[in-house]
Amino acid sequence: MVKRALTPGTFDPITSGHMDVITRASRIMDEVIVAVAASDKKHPLFDLDERVSLVKQAVSHIPNVRVEPFDELLVDFARRMDAEVVIKGLRAITDFEYEFQMTAMNYQLDQELETTFIMSPPQYMYLSSSIVREIASMGGSLDGLVPDCVKVALRNKFCKE
Repeated sequence: MVKRALTPGTFDPITSGHMDVITRASRIMDEVIVAVAASDKKHPLFDLDERVSLVKQAVSHIPNVRVEPFDELLVDFARRMDAEVVIKGLRAITDFEYEFQMTAMNYQLDQELETTFIMSPPQYMYLSSSIVREIASMGGSLDGLVPDCVKVALRNKFCKE
């Protein structure tokens, strides 16, 4: 039986911190599905198709990782994908509080779906998509913060504006 996990997020855009979680998850699971949430309420900079495309480019070198968009409850998506584990990254105590609430709610909805957390290494503890978007909007260096495909996409996005 294949051990399949989801690593969900908005990925607006995918960062080196996200890549760290996905890569580490791929080492402990047979298959990892990067679940890109529609998240329309967050008003993402990149639309869903753009985010899915960027994530696919970023993870293309990891053979047991695939990328799927979703716009439903995570527990429903997990059932549909036959995933039994959700793997999330944790950066700081504020992440823990939010993720603790989400995990408790997911457990309430489906006791069979486990959640596992991967602690961020120190170099990514501060890193978030919103920080990356702000740096990019002001023309700052994104070296080490995002995959190369994201650097190009952000440059293109902000040069148009």
